[in-house]
Amino acid sequence: MSMLSDVLLAPRASEAPRTVDSRPVVVPRGVRADIVTREELARLPYWHAAFAGQRKDRRYYELVEDTLHPEFAHRYCVVRDAQDQAIAVQPFFLLDQDVLAGTGERVAALIARVRKLWPRFFTMRTIMVGSVAGEGHLDGDDASAHRRHAPLIAQAILDHAKRERAGLVVFKEFPSEYRDAMASLGELGFTRVPSMPMTKLSIDYANFDDYTRRGLTGWQRRDLNRKFRQAEKFDPLKLEVVHDLAPHIDEVYPLYLAVYARSKLHFEKLSKEFFLGLAKRMPDKVRFFLWRQNGKIVAFTYCMVNGDAVYGEYIGFDYDVALKLHLYHQAFRDIVNWAIRNGYKWFRSSGLNYDPKLRLRHELDPLDLYVKHTSPLINFGLARALPYLEPTHNDKTLSKFPNYKDLWG
Repeated sequence: MSMLSDVLLAPRASEAPRTVDSRPVVVPRGVRADIVTREELARLPYWHAAFAGQRKDRRYYELVEDTLHPEFAHRYCVVRDAQDQAIAVQPFFLLDQDVLAGTGERVAALIARVRKLWPRFFTMRTIMVGSVAGEGHLDGDDASAHRRHAPLIAQAILDHAKRERAGLVVFKEFPSEYRDAMASLGELGFTRVPSMPMTKLSIDYANFDDYTRRGLTGWQRRDLNRKFRQAEKFDPLKLEVVHDLAPHIDEVYPLYLAVYARSKLHFEKLSKEFFLGLAKRMPDKVRFFLWRQNGKIVAFTYCMVNGDAVYGEYIGFDYDVALKLHLYHQAFRDIVNWAIRNGYKWFRSSGLNYDPKLRLRHELDPLDLYVKHTSPLINFGLARALPYLEPTHNDKTLSKFPNYKDLWG
């Protein structure tokens, strides 16, 4: 996903979010936050339990740092109690960010001309708080701990940004469940704005057919069945669900790259080492779905499981057959059937590609950004410029979702 979809998704001033809990945040005496490296972090016993309960626990953050974007500098903010014991960790990373990366075609063409004379125009040294690949989360015991820790983390990272001469600090793609806990960031000068949302779909049905009967409208069901009938004219697909992608990586990885190349918005580009590392480091959380036609892999999806939900993370298609076989819809049907058989109640999906998700009755699952420039003057102007640059206007499908207004809360 593009970082502009991370940074420039802003509401109008009249759409400013409301704080759920306006009580002042009280930080216990002696609790503090400091910045450490990966090597220093590894010596803290607490790190091995960090993000427990999340599908992307500390193993995921280690894997991302080891296999993606070696040009990024990864750091960690550690919250410590009065006895100097670690009680929470917040990963972040530094990069040079193209603030205008997700603008429309006309603006992009204008910016390209400007950059012929000024190559770093609107490119900022930036600290991104969260994960390189996927949404961010707050570590800690519960919501009250999140609320206490959030301003400590934000202030420590702002101080670090000044030392690193990073102009922009962004808490990247935090689920809306953290809005109350992170409301105090507004007092530090952060502006909360929406990012491209994930989606969610209840799959609390007997099977996929039951979902289509009770969960879809008549025309949606007929349209889906028409796609399946068209696909039946060709040789059938065979599904295989595996935990280890190593025997298949040379077939699968080009399919992922094909989808990546067709996407208009980019940020993380996954490596072969990332996919292989998932299987080795997180076998309890990861499932790989492979679809073969006449023995050849023509589609794959990497999913994660946690609690009662299956998360569709990344996909890959052979575009020589993807459209005529309606691979997206066949893959969706097979994953939902597998998830229901294994007792899962929700299918949650990463952002973008919203048209089919709307027809399949997904709901938007909002993600938020908290944005601040370290210069008060620039921050003042940036907060007012964002509404004119936000790229959600370029996705006409989002506003059609019934819970579209939830993006701003």
